[in-house]
Amino acid sequence: MNMEEKERPVDFIREIIREDIKNNKYGGRVHTRFPPEPNGYLHIGHAKSICLNFGIAEEFKGLCNLRFDDTNPTKEEQEYVDSIKEDVRWLGFDWQEREYYASDYFEKLYEYAVELIKKGSAYVCDLSADEIRDYRGTLTEIGKDSPYRNRPFEENLGLFERMRKGEFPDGSRTLRAKIDMRSGNINMRDPVMYRILHAEHHRTGNKWCIYPMYDYAHCLSDSIEGITHSICTLEFEDHRPLYDWFLDQLGVYHPQQIEFARLNLSRTVLSKRKLIQLVQEGHVSGWDDPRMPTLSGIRRRGYTPETIRNFCDRIGVAKKDSTVDMALLEYLLREDLNKRAQRVMAVLKPLRVVIINYPENQPENQIEELDAINNPEDPGMGTRKVPFSRVLYIEQDDFREEPPKEFFRLAPGREVRLRYAYFIKCVDVIKDKSGKIIELHCTYDPATRGGDSPLWVGSSTDRRKVKATLHWVSASHSIEAEVRLYDHLFAVPDPGEETGDFKKDLNPESLVILRSCMVEPYLAAAKSGDIYQFERQGYFCVDPDSSLWDGSSTGGKTVFNRTTTLRDTWAKIEKRLK
Repeated sequence: MNMEEKERPVDFIREIIREDIKNNKYGGRVHTRFPPEPNGYLHIGHAKSICLNFGIAEEFKGLCNLRFDDTNPTKEEQEYVDSIKEDVRWLGFDWQEREYYASDYFEKLYEYAVELIKKGSAYVCDLSADEIRDYRGTLTEIGKDSPYRNRPFEENLGLFERMRKGEFPDGSRTLRAKIDMRSGNINMRDPVMYRILHAEHHRTGNKWCIYPMYDYAHCLSDSIEGITHSICTLEFEDHRPLYDWFLDQLGVYHPQQIEFARLNLSRTVLSKRKLIQLVQEGHVSGWDDPRMPTLSGIRRRGYTPETIRNFCDRIGVAKKDSTVDMALLEYLLREDLNKRAQRVMAVLKPLRVVIINYPENQPENQIEELDAINNPEDPGMGTRKVPFSRVLYIEQDDFREEPPKEFFRLAPGREVRLRYAYFIKCVDVIKDKSGKIIELHCTYDPATRGGDSPLWVGSSTDRRKVKATLHWVSASHSIEAEVRLYDHLFAVPDPGEETGDFKKDLNPESLVILRSCMVEPYLAAAKSGDIYQFERQGYFCVDPDSSLWDGSSTGGKTVFNRTTTLRDTWAKIEKRLK
């Protein structure tokens, strides 16, 4: 076994596939599929399935299809189809020419249904949806036969054909499989195969008014496409006997269904029904809101596809459901962005600082420029020039007029270092009539230029020890920007667990908008999707949208979304001080 093979993931699904290849099952082929329903946007839980299905195909030199399960026209839209394809590509996977739809097989599925009717394995039922539910029984009570269960097959054929022609109203009749109403598995109690639905389909238009149910269409679509391993999430384990039953009854090619545990993530919801509620009720701006666990939202927030793929590899594939802590995903994101994100300085809550002993009225061509490192993790990213001037901005939180014991940043009479620049000392505090601090007067020491930088070439004996290094921007050169501080959408790890209503656990501070931030002039060239580390603040990306989530204009400012915070011990100290 070579090193590449040793590093490959090991899990029960891959072990099954390795054994199948060894036994020449399916002729040694591996052919998987990713079968999303185009009735919403994909979320990070789908990413696990995408990475698993496409990853296995790639690992075993097989194929993976992208197939849309478009069997419910009332909930499906082309918008969702397009977004799903974009998400799969963003994750780095390519289905090549193998883009399929369940609707591609509607005629064939109808022919299979006719065959089952002729065999006596399916019948047209006139019970309503509520009556079918009542007849089905419960987990502790067996079901009872429909009064239409023993119709002659000729009558069933005639009724089914009339259903297709549109002669009956919605919900008046269904086609059901004739299996066993006394089965211990409720899914086997004569499940519905077709329902009447007079609705326009986004691909087939009004050609059909009867549509197949998922359990019927899915297994046969797998069979038609020659899928070898139909990998599903754990909730379909009880559906596997039905998957097998349809294929065996028809005597067609039979893939193998394998179930794995779906992804559950703390501090969010991955139920499509709940996500739709969040969008439709206006709790978020849309499917791509950066607080949403959708792949479009995650992408807009600044997550990288490498992070998501690494996360899916790290959590692995299991047979039992569990919940993964959001902290793991954020850790992997920071680990990735730390290597790739350029460092810049941005002041989110500006406080004006005047260096009173710095030369005034410097000519434009004599502006002092300091060397700043773009990324200490990657020397190849080089350096940039940062303008320095007499008037600067620092963070409001980096100054305390009466500092507590554990506060080491700027205070009256105290000296701190400015990143890549000089030591400064606060000598005066300027306040407005209300007593609010509006400006600091400081002095600087010219001999300390660049003393915190690896680029500094002065003698080590020239360095004075200070306990804090602050980021800053030049007031006359900085650019005004808008910053959106995104946090977890929910305030508790398991939304709805205690309250019974997941929406009651929404985090009221999941989005804080700062409209008068100042960033260094280097960011004038920032493009949509670019990701930066704002020193001491966190990771931020340029938002592709120029409008706020509530629809108001940003006034032409560049908008930065906070992707994630830094692991800053100061955050804990500040919280304790408050």
